[in-house]
Parts: sequence; C-alpha cells; structure tokens
Amino acid sequence: MNMKMQSVGFKADSKLEAFINQKFKKLEKLESSITGYDVILNVDKSSTKDNKVVEVKIKVPGSELFAKKKSSTFEEAADLVSEALRTQLLKYKEVKANK
Repeated sequence: MNMKMQSVGFKADSKLEAFINQKFKKLEKLESSITGYDVILNVDKSSTKDNKVVEVKIKVPGSELFAKKKSSTFEEAADLVSEALRTQLLKYKEVKANK
C-alpha cells in the first residue's frame, strides 16, 4: 500500500501522521486490492472551530473512492473520512462481486 500524505500550510507532526496511517490501514482489511491513498490535510481559513479538513482518495482497481470531511480536529475529521470510505468500499465490493 502506498500512502502519500500532504499537509497544506503547516507541518503535520509524527503522531498525527501515525494516527492517520493506522486509521486507513484498517480499511485494507475490508478490501485487499487497495493500491494507494492520497491524503491531504488542510486548515480551512474560516472563523469557525470546525476548520480542520481531511481529504482522502483511495485507489482501487478500476476506480477511485473519495471523501472529504471537516471537523474541529484532524483526528475527528480522519474518523469521519474513514467511515465514509468504509461505506464506499462496501459498495465497491458489492458491485465487484456482482460482476
């Protein structure tokens, strides 16, 4: 599995990178054909508390899955993205099984 992580406008610490890496590694148990992840961490320039943005694109054979969530912490946003991608992976597996 190849994971590219980019933090825009700040330097992500190793704890955050490890948390995100671990979070998305769990998705591989659901679908072994995942070939890579592109993760973008960004701080939205808004005055609200929920300004941490996590975007993830997962590469699977024949498709790409994408989710973007915003929250007050990167960890919480990563949890939300992980759940959204989990749902998409389940649908992907279902479609793949029916072919």
